[in-house]
Amino acid sequence: MSLPEVDQTRFEQEWLGDQDVLARLAEGGDRPELERLVDVSFAGEEDALDQLAEEAGQFGFSVIEREENEDGGISLFLARHQKADAASIKALTLQCLQIEILYDVEYEGWGCAAETGPAH
Repeated sequence: MSLPEVDQTRFEQEWLGDQDVLARLAEGGDRPELERLVDVSFAGEEDALDQLAEEAGQFGFSVIEREENEDGGISLFLARHQKADAASIKALTLQCLQIEILYDVEYEGWGCAAETGPAH
């Protein structure tokens, strides 16, 4: 599967938000070089989310859950183990924006807990 080109402006907007999250993690004593579970979420039509859930493993993700919001919209939560340093998160964001294009879903963002302890 060839990966689509991502709109640079969209990527830069996402990266600005990512930097805020990374700064908050750092304030909490995060050690970004430590691997941890990082989750991402996508919203969209049920059929598109079903297809993404079936193929999530191709991108290194496992399915966590599906959630319906109060407006009836559906979000799919995926996760994988990875580091939370700037380069790793930039690569994650790029991949999620490519998934957004491939599956016609909306990338909602990522999250993780701060890792402050010794390496696993």
